[in-house]
Amino acid sequence: MGADVKIAVTGVGGRMGRTLLSLIDAMPGAVIAGGIEAKGSPHLGTDLGILGGLGTPLNLYASDDALSVIKDADALIDFSVPAATVAFAGLAAQARIVHVIGTTGLSDDDNARVEAAARHATIIRSGNMSLGVNLIASLVRQAARALDPSWDIEIVEMHHRHKVDAPSGTALLLGQAAAEGRGIALSENSERGRDGQTGARAEGAIGFAALRGGSVVGDHQVVFAGPSERITIGHIAEDRAIFARGAIKAAVWGQGKGPGLFNMADVLGLD
Repeated sequence: MGADVKIAVTGVGGRMGRTLLSLIDAMPGAVIAGGIEAKGSPHLGTDLGILGGLGTPLNLYASDDALSVIKDADALIDFSVPAATVAFAGLAAQARIVHVIGTTGLSDDDNARVEAAARHATIIRSGNMSLGVNLIASLVRQAARALDPSWDIEIVEMHHRHKVDAPSGTALLLGQAAAEGRGIALSENSERGRDGQTGARAEGAIGFAALRGGSVVGDHQVVFAGPSERITIGHIAEDRAIFARGAIKAAVWGQGKGPGLFNMADVLGLD
């Protein structure tokens, strides 16, 4: 049996960061290697065992020196913000480690820089890390391929009131799956934010609606609306631990894969 995979985590003071620490500690074959926090964070210097609710100190502390954390790790799990993710991708490329990206809201330029870093690092990027979401993305792709453009596609998502980007990364992942099924470019065939006299819906477009409120972890539905019938494919996330578990699985899966850009469908063997 090989050595434990040493996994570092970004944003260790946040909800996802704390969840990741707890689950890595409990997972055979993986160990916590370090934790990154933003400069000025009140969590800097806090023991990761305390942040993760592990009941015992680890003598590892939240740090704003990302390079020092990354150089001692085999993998970095990153649910942060686009600017930080791009910087972490560059550091992962320098260190030749696995970078698991769950950050959403990346621009085309951000994605291009991540793809450039993947020439030197194993990067696993996904709008959603859960098994269920990636499975329904495969189903959406199949349905879109089977149904002609007279079937309208609408993606409805709801998240907690604190989420800052819309549509969600998961909604875009599902939209991309639908576009791939139809053999079209999502960027040229999507409708977002309807308001006022919008005119009739364009045939073949993929529509998005984003709802925000309360403490919803994640709720997604893909509606295929045809003449006199509808098909709905949906997923409800009840605990953000499902994303953390998928990210840890990806960090372990990526060991030894070599440089390249992968997604959760690769990790889960769905494609």
